[in-house]
Amino acid sequence: MSGTSRGEHRIGLLNGFAAYGMWGLVPLFWPLMKPAGAMEILAHRMVWSLVFVAAALLFVRRWAWAGELLRQPRRLALVAVAAAVITINWGVYIWAVNAGHVVEASLGYFINPLVTIAMGVLLLKERLRPVQWVAVATGFAAVVVLTIGYGRPPWISLCLAFSFATYGLVKKKVGLGGVESLAAETAIQFLPALGYLLWLGARGHSTFTTEGAGHGVLLASTGAVTALPLVCFGAAAIRVPLSTLGLLQYLAPVFQFLLGILYFHEAMPPERWAGFALVWVALLLLTGSALHSGRRSRKAVATLEARVAETRAGTPRTGTPGGAAVDA
Repeated sequence: MSGTSRGEHRIGLLNGFAAYGMWGLVPLFWPLMKPAGAMEILAHRMVWSLVFVAAALLFVRRWAWAGELLRQPRRLALVAVAAAVITINWGVYIWAVNAGHVVEASLGYFINPLVTIAMGVLLLKERLRPVQWVAVATGFAAVVVLTIGYGRPPWISLCLAFSFATYGLVKKKVGLGGVESLAAETAIQFLPALGYLLWLGARGHSTFTTEGAGHGVLLASTGAVTALPLVCFGAAAIRVPLSTLGLLQYLAPVFQFLLGILYFHEAMPPERWAGFALVWVALLLLTGSALHSGRRSRKAVATLEARVAETRAGTPRTGTPGGAAVDA
């Protein structure tokens, strides 16, 4: 790896740590918004996210994608679906953190890869390797154990996992970059969110102007808190392998889980530890399978490239004394 490549890789890793670190530490931010309720925080997040990303796109003069999107009704409809699904995800997450369910919220992002795989099988008819089947079955067992432990299904975790998996599936079909996608989605969210904030203010229930300037600034900063991790993620995605990003993604729920236990002092009885342990076993199986598959793919590609190079150069391959080629 050249010095330039190493430098780019290092920048990518730093941006990846920054993105997932910010997503992991965000539970510290939402309680600062009180006494604003989850719906008011959510509406401000939508409004100020659009303001932030629109200013960023104006600065870099990157608007060509918007005209193309408007001329494609199917993609626009998918963006609307993505906006609706991420609205559910954001709203549930903000409510969960401020209601004292940080650990259960972290579980949602731990099981998200398992839900994504399950949706791939059910909706896209994808075929799983045996290890992946074991991982999904282990994840299902974890949900059963946690349901017994909580005395109810872990609906916060399931809602977050399914909404984010659906969001990822829709975004894959839309094919927009992170910042552009956020701009399109928040443009759809903007008018309903602004209307809700105006209605809240007319009823005298808005906290934006009644809790002091500092509170107003914090609510406005939700736009930056939403967009900055995406910018860092975009910078990481073009500089580091997907396998590395796949490992970094676990930083966010790990940080959230540790904050829930060590900072917010949420209870973790034995049955919850058992459920989380099963989830972590499932993720270890998935990660190991992905790394093994990645190594095999890279080896196959390297072998194919070597054979193509030999063929073009007219170099004979290693063979038996009779001249027959022998594959490794």
